[in-house]
Amino acid sequence: MVSNYSQAVRGGAAAAARAHRQLGVRERLETSGGSVNVFALINELDVPLLLRPLDGLLGAYLNVPSQGILVTTQRPMSIQRFTAAHELGHCLLNHQPSLDDEASILRRMPANFDPGHDYQEVEADAFAVAFLMPKWLLALHMRRQNWTVPDFRRANVIYQFSLRLGVSYEALCWTLVRYRMIAAKQARELLQTKPKALKEALLADHRPTNYRGDVWLLTERDAGALIDGSRNDLFVLKLTEHSNGGYLWNIHQLQESGFAIVSNEIEALETDSVGDPGIRRVTARPPEEYRGRLVLDETRPWDHNQSYSRLELDLDLTGPEGEGLSRAERRRLLEAA
Repeated sequence: MVSNYSQAVRGGAAAAARAHRQLGVRERLETSGGSVNVFALINELDVPLLLRPLDGLLGAYLNVPSQGILVTTQRPMSIQRFTAAHELGHCLLNHQPSLDDEASILRRMPANFDPGHDYQEVEADAFAVAFLMPKWLLALHMRRQNWTVPDFRRANVIYQFSLRLGVSYEALCWTLVRYRMIAAKQARELLQTKPKALKEALLADHRPTNYRGDVWLLTERDAGALIDGSRNDLFVLKLTEHSNGGYLWNIHQLQESGFAIVSNEIEALETDSVGDPGIRRVTARPPEEYRGRLVLDETRPWDHNQSYSRLELDLDLTGPEGEGLSRAERRRLLEAA
């Protein structure tokens, strides 16, 4: 039984690291990239989980007659994921049953402001942070995207980083404070910029029906990654195009996969050289609940058999989690049938 704040934080983080080792999480993500799929891992651990439209709660952990987790369906996927990780922390740390509302998760997540003496909740929060945002995973994405700590002064970088980790913009800001990558004052300044403003800036003149979905900025640095998003998400593809050699990105491949092209334009690179490549910027809306591999080739229009470069992405845009079993468990049951 933990008796102080520091002990609770250390205990939660250590339990998350043990779970990662048991499940081989680091080895998987170093190969495929992406985020920690907490719902799939809960299923692998054989912990019962149900999703329900909980009244006034984000989630719950029960241990009578046996251990189990409840998560709300009434929140976006980033909140569902953090809540599920928090409840998994309760489970793996053998905590007492817990009914968790916004006050017990979101208002502290993950900065742990005013934790009081409820060290069980602090420990579960620390578990969730270390489980979804371990330092090694942040470093992996930083290497892939060529981000450095000074880049974290920019709200648009934090937003795109949060999408790749599958967490909220706010949660990542405070996690970067916890890891001493930014100061608390800087986090507060970053939080003055709301995700909606960042989405509007990325979409330029396009105005979607609503801003519930996220807006991903994808480049060649995302090649081979798993993009785990939601059915309302939009994509801005920003790709180097070697039109000086006759090579163009085959946007028809997007359309053949069911994507609607919202905008398609060329951004010129600011350079004194003649004939340098440009930047193809495409904004696309995916089909409803798209899941599969997207392949996009840069080819000459008269010869699609020879590619200058290729972008391949694995997309799962079926979130957030709906009522009943998690998507991971439903898929496992279908595969076993």
